[in-house]
Amino acid sequence: MSLKGVLRQWFERYLSDEQAIVLLALLIGGFAVVIWMGQALAPFFTALVVAFLLQGVVGWLERRGLPRLLAVGLVFLLFLGALLALALVVLPLVWNQLMELVQEAPRMFASSQLWLDELQARYPTVVTPDQIQGWIASAGRQASTLGQRALTLSLASLGSLMALIIYLVLVPILVFFMLKDRERLVAFLLSLLPRQRTLMTRVWQEMDDQIANYVRGKTIEIIIVGSVAFITFWAFGLPYAALLGLMVGLSVLVPYIGAAVATLPVAAVAGFHFGMGELFFYVLLAYAILQALDGNVLVPILFSEAVDLHPVSIILAVLFFGGLWGFWGIFFAIPLATLIKALVQAWPRGIASQAEINSQ
Repeated sequence: MSLKGVLRQWFERYLSDEQAIVLLALLIGGFAVVIWMGQALAPFFTALVVAFLLQGVVGWLERRGLPRLLAVGLVFLLFLGALLALALVVLPLVWNQLMELVQEAPRMFASSQLWLDELQARYPTVVTPDQIQGWIASAGRQASTLGQRALTLSLASLGSLMALIIYLVLVPILVFFMLKDRERLVAFLLSLLPRQRTLMTRVWQEMDDQIANYVRGKTIEIIIVGSVAFITFWAFGLPYAALLGLMVGLSVLVPYIGAAVATLPVAAVAGFHFGMGELFFYVLLAYAILQALDGNVLVPILFSEAVDLHPVSIILAVLFFGGLWGFWGIFFAIPLATLIKALVQAWPRGIASQAEINSQ
């Protein structure tokens, strides 16, 4: 069969349905807008995500008898309070600890020489003195450049103060109107779509519960894991507890490897601060218990509907969408992978190929 015949057969099989063509055009247009205009529309997309998260709370209050406007007002006030606490308490604390860590990094690298000397004495055939000196010199250079980059970043961030103000003003306003006028906005969007949208409705119904369950559950998981990690590190007297707690909380975004990657800085800070004593192993034990409770207790409670994806598919989705959109790509990697799977399963198969007809 010629190439033209193969392409025609493929088109008749997968794109003969009119709704499939419309859905494909919408998907391509949506991805193009996000890729090319994502930075300019970032406040809108951020507000859309936040409104999606808060809509569940608004609906819960409505089901308990509160008028919608009152429910929206209460949820919006809680959101403003959380936003102010994040901007005025959490972020300054994390930034100060990050600056302290950068300033402390050269001394921490220098103090590791003793531990490397002990390692070389125990395993002289594996670790040589030249290797140790090379590691220390490289670590010192990296610490110096890290401090310079942090200073440059702090100075450059002054220029982005206006962008931060825009976020702090625009995002709450957009969130309020998205919650208040949700029905009108949804009706307007539906009016732009074709009347025949059985395929889009089927895909959306398959995805709606899973996306809502995942996004809200993942947000709650980040808050709980990060808060418990911060309290645990603070109780042990570990320095940079807020910074490490934030990092551990965000590590749950990357399945399978996030917890392992977060272990390295936690162990490094605990080792430099406590040495290889009992407290060091207690910190690691507490961190291991936290990860075990997260994976075996918290996740099954939060995620009532399991995402039926192979681990390889999840890791590929994290790498691909994270490379495209950074933090938000990692955050939505699993929902987007689930969307692709739902599209593949729901996509209409048109005219069967001649080989399939002959085989029947």
